Amino acid sequence: MNVVLHASSLGIVAVGVTIVLLTAGIDLSVGAVMFLAAIAAAKMAGAGVGIALASALAVALAAALVNVVFIVKLRLPPFVVTLATLYVGRGFGLWVTETRALALPESMRAFGAGRIAGIPIPVITFAFVAVAAHLVLTRTALGRQVYATGHDRELAARAGVPVDRILTLAYLASGLCAGLAGFVAVAQIGVVSPSFGQQRELTAIAAAVLGGASLFGGRGRVLPGTLAGVLLIQSIETALVMMNVDPYLYPLITATVIFLAVAIDGLRQRKVKSWLHHSSP
Repeated sequence: MNVVLHASSLGIVAVGVTIVLLTAGIDLSVGAVMFLAAIAAAKMAGAGVGIALASALAVALAAALVNVVFIVKLRLPPFVVTLATLYVGRGFGLWVTETRALALPESMRAFGAGRIAGIPIPVITFAFVAVAAHLVLTRTALGRQVYATGHDRELAARAGVPVDRILTLAYLASGLCAGLAGFVAVAQIGVVSPSFGQQRELTAIAAAVLGGASLFGGRGRVLPGTLAGVLLIQSIETALVMMNVDPYLYPLITATVIFLAVAIDGLRQRKVKSWLHHSSP
């Protein structure tokens, strides 16, 4: 339960990233969106937990809409667009906070430490997001359209799939998940530091790919795939802390995990293509 608790915010943002990966896209801005959402929550925390949550989600939705405009409407590459919004978002957040940490009131920290029926609220939130995304992707026509868009966008469009609408919903879902993850994380930590959410985008992508999501789109599952990837990465981070490993080595180890995940996915994709080529008449 301790591992799942600490993995809750990463799990929520990884669910959103998984949805975007299924469409053969990528969202590198989620770490910055978490940062901006946490700042909004901290600024509005005095008005109550509900207002703080609404503010965090509103800011995340606004950031996601920027991605949608450039990716869906202007047809710019998702990698370039989300990389740009990553830097713009983090720079804007540092400008607003003047690179100072923002402390949260006791009410917000109580929410992060709260429990319902003995289960931590962050874990319940993560479970709700994961189950909801899993059901939408596996049990609805919208979910089938997401997979079809990622598998072959042109073929899906010719088959009548509203590709632009699917891409819009995918990036909005990713942004909202990042905003919710930022809110959950800051409620647990109790303070928004200048490095809040940094490199979370890479870890979330690694978790999704480790769980079976393809960087080429059209393949992957939230349950049990992304969940397994998130728990694996969190277990590694927890083990590093328990072993008193130098914190400066954490990014190197995480980068190694990401590299292995991408390499395995690439090899798997090549084998699938090779099998399809040899099996075709």
